[in-house]
Amino acid sequence: MVKRQITRRQFIQSTAALAGGVMLCSCGMETLGGKAKRTAVDQVPLGKTGLKLSRLGIGTGSKGGSIQRALGGEEFNRLLRYAYDQGITYIDTAQSYRTHTMVRDAIKGLPREKLFIQSKMPGVPEKPLEVLDQYRRELGVDYIDSLLCHCAVTKDWEQQRKRLVDAFEEAKDKKIIRVHGVSCHSLPALTKAAQLDWVDVNLVRLNPQGAHMDTPAEAWDAVSDASSLPPVLEQVGAMRKNGHGIIGMKIIGNGDFTKPQDREKSIRFAMQPGLVDAVVIGFKSTAEIDEAIMRMNRALAETA
Repeated sequence: MVKRQITRRQFIQSTAALAGGVMLCSCGMETLGGKAKRTAVDQVPLGKTGLKLSRLGIGTGSKGGSIQRALGGEEFNRLLRYAYDQGITYIDTAQSYRTHTMVRDAIKGLPREKLFIQSKMPGVPEKPLEVLDQYRRELGVDYIDSLLCHCAVTKDWEQQRKRLVDAFEEAKDKKIIRVHGVSCHSLPALTKAAQLDWVDVNLVRLNPQGAHMDTPAEAWDAVSDASSLPPVLEQVGAMRKNGHGIIGMKIIGNGDFTKPQDREKSIRFAMQPGLVDAVVIGFKSTAEIDEAIMRMNRALAETA
């Protein structure tokens, strides 16, 4: 298969078009001396949901959660508490990561109202609300801030998962979740998500290298490259116009960006004004947290 490389002109045109359409969004900025000052740990608005979360979130699903589980309870607790002490209040988990109970133990004693916890439900369980109750027990919380349909790949995922869509709406009415949405793993699924009023929150795979990003193939693991970026940016722009919350994932290419310059490039791209509300990165050490905050702060300062 021949990979089509995105040209510099195409890249600039795509990002400029997106930024032009969303530059006026609120980014939770503070001002200092008349200039905007933004940081990785700002509490920022999540689309038009009325909720806020830290611009940087800590993910617990690297390689399906295996990396975080391998840390063991004590080290995972230390890592999450360190993240919280730096100002990271957004915690991202999922049933398939098998990290719910690890998160529960790590957040014991922390003020629940200061945390933004997002989880995800795979497939189409027979009784979604009972599964959600299990999530709440595992996490040790009365409510989950954001609950997503996990890993949507088909263009009609909202019909195939109608039982979840309806159950999530009921859960929102009962205030056992605050918002709902979807994590997409194909361009057809992403395109549908951008159109739906039901979607409060989109978890979008996004990096300028095009690693592990959405493609026209209705498959969660289809091969992608930099040419995958413009179509994804187009849908992100549609989400922004529709007032959706947008959280970027795969910022570090699913952990593939081992070179510092690749991480710098990707984080700088994600921090351009108006692109996403927040990003989530799976960490395995405090040094990785420090590096992400440093790179994000530098990128944000340079685009202020």
